[in-house]
Amino acid sequence: MGEIKFLQGNEACALGAVRAGLRFFGGYPITPSSEIAEQCARLLPSVGGRFIQMEDEIASIASIIGGSLAGTKSMTATSGPGFSLMQEALGYGIMAEVPFVVVNVMRGGPSTGHPTGPSQGDIMQARWGTHGDHPVIALYPESVPETYYEIIRAFNLAERFRQPVVFLMDEILGKMNESVEIRDDIEIIPRRKIAGDPSRYAPYAMKEDIPQTANYGEGLRFHVTGLFHDETGFPDVSGDNIQRSIDRMFRKIEEHEDVIVKWEETGTDDPDILLVSVGTQARSAKMACKELNREGISAGVFRPVTVWPFPEKRLAELSRKAKKVLIIEMNKGQLADECRKFIDGDKIIALNQLNSEMISPREIISTAKGVL
Repeated sequence: MGEIKFLQGNEACALGAVRAGLRFFGGYPITPSSEIAEQCARLLPSVGGRFIQMEDEIASIASIIGGSLAGTKSMTATSGPGFSLMQEALGYGIMAEVPFVVVNVMRGGPSTGHPTGPSQGDIMQARWGTHGDHPVIALYPESVPETYYEIIRAFNLAERFRQPVVFLMDEILGKMNESVEIRDDIEIIPRRKIAGDPSRYAPYAMKEDIPQTANYGEGLRFHVTGLFHDETGFPDVSGDNIQRSIDRMFRKIEEHEDVIVKWEETGTDDPDILLVSVGTQARSAKMACKELNREGISAGVFRPVTVWPFPEKRLAELSRKAKKVLIIEMNKGQLADECRKFIDGDKIIALNQLNSEMISPREIISTAKGVL
């Protein structure tokens, strides 16, 4: 058994990130994520890391791209308005295949919205916020303990797949406090140290789905650009190269979904109604599920932990067993719209709320009874 700590969600995020090897944080304060920056400012100097408060969110994500290229595990944290400002640089990081983590503690929007109210309005922005076709990895925990361990997994995925990772939280999760067992048996994937003949080095070699990119300042020189590029990193916008590059970037994620995609399911053997939710809202769904089962209504819960890539194969399989699929979310139906791609639309019931309050178990139970 490890040490038990009583942590706030934002505090657990920062503590887990440092445990994962975070050594550079560039950020700009914004409610409700600011405690992550505060904790990183306190923790990083003691482990030889650096914290810099940048002038805005655009500079924040640009700084962590530079930090990562120099060989340092890097992260920033923000909320909806800041996440919007970061999208162009996030696309740059995806194109250049730079590993880093962006934490988005969601609040009500659009625009300035409700800084102190919870929301799940940025789920689709995490997938489609930046322009063009591109692969995305996005995680969304439901509890403070899961936040600690999933932020570690976020860094591991970033390093393994040379890919930015979006880490979604929400205002409730960021501000709540829970006990966390800090275990020692945690895998940490280190930053690779690449060496070789500088004249032969190809940081984006097509024969490697996941490029073995060196760190600046360690002996190998390479070019980084947001343009489509050849194996050396220099621009190449020929049609054949564009197609090969896009295919490879998608392939490195799609062919490893068994490692990336994670979900939780309970009571899914033969449910009359399947409750689908993410993040803290899934906690209400679990409570509602228990009550429905006590009342003799067969119910199950499916909770994606990896929001992108979406675990659609397993959810599609489970949906075929259920009479109805109730999708519960603090937005106008972003998950429901995604699920309509692979679930019979007549089965889907969307339960949405945007009043800065969680949808209660009582509301979920009432809706479930009303559709069966």
